[in-house]
Amino acid sequence: MARFPFSAIVGQDEMKQALLIAAVDPSVGGVMVFGDRGTGKSTAARALAGLLPQISAIADCRYGCTGEQRGTCPDPCTSGRVRKRDVPFVDLPLGATEDRVIGSLDLERALRAGEKAFEPGLLAKAHRGFLYIDEINLLEDHLVDLLLDVAASGENVVEREGLSVRHRAKFVLIGSGNPEEGELRPQLLDRFGLSVEVRTPEDIETRVEIMRLVAANERDPAGFAEKWAGEDEKTLKQIARGKAKLAKLEPGEDVLTDAAQLCLAVGADGLRGELTLMRASRALAALDGARSVKREHLIAVAPSALRHRLRRDVLDETGSTARITRAIDELFG
Repeated sequence: MARFPFSAIVGQDEMKQALLIAAVDPSVGGVMVFGDRGTGKSTAARALAGLLPQISAIADCRYGCTGEQRGTCPDPCTSGRVRKRDVPFVDLPLGATEDRVIGSLDLERALRAGEKAFEPGLLAKAHRGFLYIDEINLLEDHLVDLLLDVAASGENVVEREGLSVRHRAKFVLIGSGNPEEGELRPQLLDRFGLSVEVRTPEDIETRVEIMRLVAANERDPAGFAEKWAGEDEKTLKQIARGKAKLAKLEPGEDVLTDAAQLCLAVGADGLRGELTLMRASRALAALDGARSVKREHLIAVAPSALRHRLRRDVLDETGSTARITRAIDELFG
């Protein structure tokens, strides 16, 4: 089935911005999307993955190895032939076992040949791509812990059943869920870089436009994709320029001070808030082609970077986003 063009998604600007930031700088730490059902959460994530250019990998490597990791990759990579493959987009089902996620003993090979061999899991398949978890708030806590640890370290280590395997697992973790179906533990939510709130559009014009676009895509997917190819190409070039520019940008002391002041003002737990603000504002500046990271970039990413890190204030039930907006107004005018 043809993917829905990323550029054709309307009414969810904050979600699209967060996904683009994660594509430019995966060190931001993944994206958590909470919101109503049927608002395009998985559609946007799939569209972004499908938009990105193909990656190069050794043809017979199950870990997406480029050849530079020979000697450390668990696969022998015997062919040495490099071919192009799509950027991985892996769905992690709610019922997945730990063995399926991290990998396990290849029982078929063990029974057939009497050899101990490792069967890679979903983490290996997601390497250099995206790992998407729908309804992550319903996923078992120990699996969420495991996924966040691997996403942060970029490496999966498996030591069980007489096997000791270590392989690279660098991916952008994207989680989505509906708050009405259960909350994610605060200590786990805090470890996602960005958190986005998605709401059903309330204006008639946007809702009608979405219906028009979906109907046009269902009627002629190939023609619809071709119509939006130019806009998607612009987005692709923007991501490529952003990646190239990222290393040349560093937030100045003024922006770092702004980040610290804002986190103190809203009562953000820990220091992940400042660090995420720094990385996300730098990535947004790179996406914008800016010469430097400015306060406007920090303000633009502040709700996504901080709303899931605020302590609950029993005297202020206005909501995290409103508290952040109020603090920005008080600090920066």
